[in-house]
Amino acid sequence: MNLRVFFASLMALAATAALAHAATAEAQAKLQGAVNQVLAVANKSGSKAAIATSVRPLLQRYISFETMTRRAVGPGWNSFNAAQKSQATQLFTTLVIRTYSNKFTPGQTPQIQYRAATEPASGRVDVPTTVVYQGNRYTVTYRMEQPGWLITDVVIEGVSMIANYRTQLDSVFKKGGADAVIKSLEQSVSKQP
Repeated sequence: MNLRVFFASLMALAATAALAHAATAEAQAKLQGAVNQVLAVANKSGSKAAIATSVRPLLQRYISFETMTRRAVGPGWNSFNAAQKSQATQLFTTLVIRTYSNKFTPGQTPQIQYRAATEPASGRVDVPTTVVYQGNRYTVTYRMEQPGWLITDVVIEGVSMIANYRTQLDSVFKKGGADAVIKSLEQSVSKQP
């Protein structure tokens, strides 16, 4: 290899590393800003029930619920018509927001330590965190994707939220199709306060 090719290769590697660092830094900054906004709004909510309503508009700005719903349903998603996809996404969004909002108490702010983000694939960044809340420590990784560095999964203590829901929804789909998935989501939402 001649010297010119060597230096060109070295420059290409440096440029790739710089782009990867820029992507992880951009995604991590967006996540931190989103979390800070959501916590500020949640802390101003008067009750646990009010948190879900208060934070929903913010979460819909920072989370791709359509991507989450599609992945949670699995291959069966392709057989949903447009109206079923929209209804399933709205129900899944409500379910996720209510489920996780119910775990927080206004005024009790978690301590979050952000660790170095990684880019496991082009257009995807994982941001690992350690969260201390009400005396308990949790490892939480946010999976974010382009466009816009939206959250597409949350991995809590090594368990993917999407994989967890997929286990449930895939079996429901296999038994009764799209209508059964929607009915299951409706039932789950109705059980949430």
